[in-house]
Amino acid sequence: MAFDGFVISNIVTELKQKIAGGRIYKIYQPETDEITLVIKKERNTMRLHISASASLPLIYLTTETKTNPMQAPNFCMLLRKHLSNGRIVSICQPDFERIIDITVEHLDELGDVCQKHLIVELMGKHSNIIFTDSEGMILDSIKHISANISSVREVLPGRTYCAPPSKGKHSIFMLTPELFANEIIKKPLSLTKALYTSITGMSPLIANEVCYRAGLDGNDSTDSLTEEGAGGLYGQLLKLRTAIEDEDYHPNIIYYKDEPKEFSCITLTSYADAQEKVFDSIFDVLIEYFSEKEKYTRMKQKSADLRKIIQTAQERTSKKYDLQKKQLKDTEKREKYKVYGELIQAYGYQLEPNAKSLTCMNYYTDQEITIPLDSNKTPLENAQKYFARYNKLKRTYEALSSLVVETKADLDHLESIATSLSLSEDEKDLNQIKQELTDYGYIKSRGHKGAKKPKKSKPLHFVSSDGFHMYVGKNNYQNDELTFKFANGGDWWFHAKQMPGSHVIVRKERAETLPDATFEEAGRLAAYYSQGRQAPKVEIDYIQRKELKKPPKAKPGFVIYHTNYSMMCVPDISGIQEIKEK
Repeated sequence: MAFDGFVISNIVTELKQKIAGGRIYKIYQPETDEITLVIKKERNTMRLHISASASLPLIYLTTETKTNPMQAPNFCMLLRKHLSNGRIVSICQPDFERIIDITVEHLDELGDVCQKHLIVELMGKHSNIIFTDSEGMILDSIKHISANISSVREVLPGRTYCAPPSKGKHSIFMLTPELFANEIIKKPLSLTKALYTSITGMSPLIANEVCYRAGLDGNDSTDSLTEEGAGGLYGQLLKLRTAIEDEDYHPNIIYYKDEPKEFSCITLTSYADAQEKVFDSIFDVLIEYFSEKEKYTRMKQKSADLRKIIQTAQERTSKKYDLQKKQLKDTEKREKYKVYGELIQAYGYQLEPNAKSLTCMNYYTDQEITIPLDSNKTPLENAQKYFARYNKLKRTYEALSSLVVETKADLDHLESIATSLSLSEDEKDLNQIKQELTDYGYIKSRGHKGAKKPKKSKPLHFVSSDGFHMYVGKNNYQNDELTFKFANGGDWWFHAKQMPGSHVIVRKERAETLPDATFEEAGRLAAYYSQGRQAPKVEIDYIQRKELKKPPKAKPGFVIYHTNYSMMCVPDISGIQEIKEK
């Protein structure tokens, strides 16, 4: 993310075009560190939302309204007093910093025309909204900064406004070959860091992009820079400056697997492997990027909570399974104790009183055997002791034989849920997974009667190159519904062999057989939406739906089949057309 001087310059350019000359109709303060200006210009009404939040400083034009407090805060009341019905005469970006200076012309108490400045500083945790008069005296600010908080500058009513220190940086518009050679690339830093620590408004993102365009690795040291490389880097900086001077902006968002990663006002050629989405307005970029980012952050948080629940359940179930298998293995000696009891009954009459062992012929194996005895017990009591051990182990074996199967099914079920979680794309998917965990007791149910049920997500929908519709379940409930409620007997079913994954259904609406290309594309879908997504190839089982059965009381998503075809598929779905469901 790069809310840098270049993005600010794009914002200022658009604000000049859209609200310069407009009048401030209303002023609100929905949050302690946010204000909204309702601006009217040429019969158009726009809302300029400004946030000085330490976590998300932001400025953008929007048509949406926010809930406002019943009692307006003091800062809002002061702005209303001075700026209501004021005309925006100019908008500028001082020294290419992350600062926007909005000059408003209005009438004072005597009816004289005067000007005030609304200064927006978008500088991370140091962001602020400052209101000054025409002489630069601070009338108020949304955040008061005293000398106890900052020794660099005070932001308090009555103080003279001064911009944040530049830390020795230079404006890109003042860049000269001498300055570049003597002060920037002479720094003992990486190329990227040398640029963004020397040029005002430049972020690491833009610095890296400039290096990439010059054919250089931004992580390389300035010491490794050749004369030719330095010339190319300086040339790219001049091109960037020309683009800003010509207001040649290209607002865009870079996506990786549908997740927004970066945004900028210049084309980011260094992200060749990612998807770029281009916008007409930088405000559209900001609105979409931060709303999408918030959604993905919320998704990650919720999925992290569910992943922890699943992981804890898996660890507990795995320990239980290992213990049961060990106990089951211990029952393998039960037949030995039965034989001991029978042989003591058969040959016990030969024993001397207080004998400690019995050596006799085992008539099951025709080999001699020695049986340990308790010398304090009679032969009959020793035989009964071994029969008691046998019966106890037999009962344990019979109980554990079914328990091990059930625990293994639970473990497989949890593994399938974990795979479904990794395939989740939105909150609806997470809600369905959470519902499954609740239904099977991994999450305590806190539902209330009459509570509104969350919306269910829908399976993914693709169309093969031959025109056949293909559907992909994203979790166990969807897999069950696709396979046993949606699919017809003649439809084809695809699934990754012996690993958790999605059920893929290909609708066979026509009488002819499926083309080879459709088989291959459905197999790729099954491979991609499975636990083997990262593998080079995945073995896929495929069979007609009518050959599948679901055992009674089986976990969701579980099926059995006895005859099937198999093929190896690459987990790559590029080129397969997806139909986005509304």
